[in-house]
Amino acid sequence: MRRLLLPLVALVLVLSGCSDDEPPAFSGTTLERPYQAPDVALTDTDGQPYSLAADTDKRLTLVFFGYSHCPDICQQVMGALAGAMNRLDAEDREQVDVVFVTTDPARDTPAALRSYLDRLDPSFIGLTGDIESIVEAGKPLAVYVSNGKELPSGGYDLGGHSTQVIGLDSDDEAPVYWDQETSQAEFAADIHTLLAKED
Repeated sequence: MRRLLLPLVALVLVLSGCSDDEPPAFSGTTLERPYQAPDVALTDTDGQPYSLAADTDKRLTLVFFGYSHCPDICQQVMGALAGAMNRLDAEDREQVDVVFVTTDPARDTPAALRSYLDRLDPSFIGLTGDIESIVEAGKPLAVYVSNGKELPSGGYDLGGHSTQVIGLDSDDEAPVYWDQETSQAEFAADIHTLLAKED
């Protein structure tokens, strides 16, 4: 049976706020026209090919584009996702993946990326590739990734990237996303609400 999240999210929005006995309001934003997962060849931290379209088979995959040297927003978002996963029971956790796509492949080598993610949650999946492929992977998800450049001083100008967390379902569609201000409690509540609905 198809495991589309969009009808479930719509139901959540209708029910939220009906009474004190109902679940808390849904914190994510739903899309009438879901984004399509890109079938762009990236590489995981084990050196294996990974596509956001072909290799995201869980009921829910949370995808964030960022970089390990980010001093603020990336740390905030990834910390919230790690905290949210810790709040889930074992049954929910088994149905969710978290994927971090680096926007700084020059410095986020597979080993560096794995070390960064292991400090957050060893189950998190890290992806890298050439910057052109990463830019292309972001486009269908409305994620902007700047084609950063190394500066003559030795520093690195990344130019910025979008900060939303994209929710992919098992049909390779993204009907929901969350902004950078979403807390770990809000992520956990939304994830549980989505997964609790019948297929």
